[in-house]
Amino acid sequence: MGQSAFSKTVTLAITGASGAQYGLRLLQCLLAADVRVWLLMSDAARVVIDTETDCRLPEGDHRELQAFLVDHFGAAEGQLQLFSKTDWFSPVASGTGAPASMVICPASGGTLSAIACGASNNLIERAADVALKERRQLILVPREAPYSEIHLENMLKLTRMGAMILPASPGFYQKPQTVEDLVDFVVARLLDQLGIEQKLLPRWGD
Repeated sequence: MGQSAFSKTVTLAITGASGAQYGLRLLQCLLAADVRVWLLMSDAARVVIDTETDCRLPEGDHRELQAFLVDHFGAAEGQLQLFSKTDWFSPVASGTGAPASMVICPASGGTLSAIACGASNNLIERAADVALKERRQLILVPREAPYSEIHLENMLKLTRMGAMILPASPGFYQKPQTVEDLVDFVVARLLDQLGIEQKLLPRWGD
């Protein structure tokens, strides 16, 4: 399947905050919607995924991890590309190649801080910096409780820069029956913001 066959391209970054289920479910839904995904995953994210989920990631390099994820999620050829944290020649590292949308799900407090101050010490931070400077869509999904003043200041700073803060705060008006229902609530909100049709959560009033 060629690149033109995909409906759009989204950069998805998964960091080491608790809530790995949100990032993996979003990845699954994006691929199912024929979206091409450029995936970034921190070392801490791999630890959290092994701790919080039944998904057992290979311990090899990013190429082995990509092959595993392609097979695990049934991605089409060329649909899922995993970039290492120092791949400065990847499309997401430059305004001339980065897609229109980036989501960091979940976003750790350290990641929020680094992006807010423009650190760009790894590819996740650089990709977010590119999204901000190019005035493209950047959605951050913090999963922390309680928030410190530092967290709140960084989120306010990023909001003023044009990013969207969409916390992992599931609602209950849909009467969730499982943990998966709670995860889907947040993922559905993310898909709505990305302009991707979803049937995970009925719209209010339907």
